[in-house]
Amino acid sequence: MTITLETEVAIIGSGMGGAMSARALAEKGKKVLVLERGYRLPREDQNWNPNEVFLKSRYKNAGTWRDSHGKSFTPGVHYYVGGNTKVYGASLLRFREKDFEQYQAAEGVSPAWPFSYSDLEPYYLKAEIALKVHGNPGEDPTEPWRSGDYKFPALKHDKYVERIAKKLKDIGLNPLHMAMGVDVREGGLCIRCKTCDGFPCKVGAKSDAETCGIDPALATGNAKIVEGIEVTRLVHDETGKKIISIIANKDNEDYQIIAKHFVLSAGAANSAALLLNSKSEKHPHGLANSSGLVGKNWMVHNATFMVGFNPFRRNKTNFQKTLMINDWYWNSPQGIPLGNVQMLGKLQAAMFKGARPWAPNWALTYLANHSFDIYLESEDLPNHENKVTVDNDGVIRIHWKANNMKAHKGLVKNAKKMLQRVGFPIVLSETMGIETNSHMCGTLVAGNDPKKSVLDAHCKAHDLENLYVIDSSFFPSSAAANPALTIAAQAFRVASEVKFA
Repeated sequence: MTITLETEVAIIGSGMGGAMSARALAEKGKKVLVLERGYRLPREDQNWNPNEVFLKSRYKNAGTWRDSHGKSFTPGVHYYVGGNTKVYGASLLRFREKDFEQYQAAEGVSPAWPFSYSDLEPYYLKAEIALKVHGNPGEDPTEPWRSGDYKFPALKHDKYVERIAKKLKDIGLNPLHMAMGVDVREGGLCIRCKTCDGFPCKVGAKSDAETCGIDPALATGNAKIVEGIEVTRLVHDETGKKIISIIANKDNEDYQIIAKHFVLSAGAANSAALLLNSKSEKHPHGLANSSGLVGKNWMVHNATFMVGFNPFRRNKTNFQKTLMINDWYWNSPQGIPLGNVQMLGKLQAAMFKGARPWAPNWALTYLANHSFDIYLESEDLPNHENKVTVDNDGVIRIHWKANNMKAHKGLVKNAKKMLQRVGFPIVLSETMGIETNSHMCGTLVAGNDPKKSVLDAHCKAHDLENLYVIDSSFFPSSAAANPALTIAAQAFRVASEVKFA
């Protein structure tokens, strides 16, 4: 027996794109049903235990994927209400104006988007309010224009970080306060702990997609969510131009979800995989794939974790993720755009242990207590050979070879020199591989030409009348900044500018 559910708008996935789409549409008065393959992540003591989170991978529940050589790996993907935002660092940056335009990168061309920063700007502001973003305008030399101020002031640096910021200014850099989504206000829930970046929030103080998207959507009375349901395919009508239902399974029972409009927000890999798995006679290569681009142009930031170590200077900071540097985002001594530098949440011994399992705990503890921890991200350029496919047994395969590494190596060189100049004689770094894919994007690229893109400027599939994709899949380029706020802004834009009648 098949269970049938009906709604106006069915949303697949409850990460940033799905959750903010649900909120925006529910607030607009639309009846929304969110389908999430995971459940609510429990608030428990283990949320803040680095051994449980990083060494035992307590909350990684996406199974394994394969790389281009067929080797299995555990992706940095989390199937929960709120998706990957349950463990993200809540860094909520706007892309720069030029990020939406075509420009020459170090090793290729970064393509233009089908809409401009100006088109998205009002919705950036709306997303910042919804996500309780704290920031200070005017500090960033690359900052785009704003039509309104942040609702909340930037988080203050702890004393240790403030001293480093002063030293950075002394060597001619422009350190700035990072735009962060946490509940720091009068009566707010945030306690500025060590366990924010990479951890679930035990007290619900992080501006994740569950607390800022799903819960407000449900509170309107216009939205519902079904947890623990896995969507297996999308079904179209006899013309092949309109989606009529979703086929899914929950607790070994078959479900059919009927709706007028469908929003796919399963993430860059899973959204592409679902369209590939929904092939039919009219769409033999997968849904929305007349361009042949579904799954292609998979991008993930070139990323490095870097630690400045001074054995004589203890870092007692708890909440470290408040500082950022964009001096080399566009301009650099190398003469090319390099990327973004931002603080990591305070690293702890167990977080080093995964990368250095042979090191004794006492040494890792000493390192963590005397380290200053930063994250470097550079743009990965779109390439048709970097793509998502699905193996015959249903396992996702990621074909990826990093590119634009000239820029990333330049960023690493500059950041290492920077740390040494402000008092860290020892600098350690680790460049991330395919397993660290929290910023993946680009598999269902948006554009104006149906032959060269999968989606239009409002993220509607060119080939289908009522299918929208609101997650990082639609990104034509990866830029060099965290993607979450841009996803949220586009969700608000689509909900506002598309009638969904």
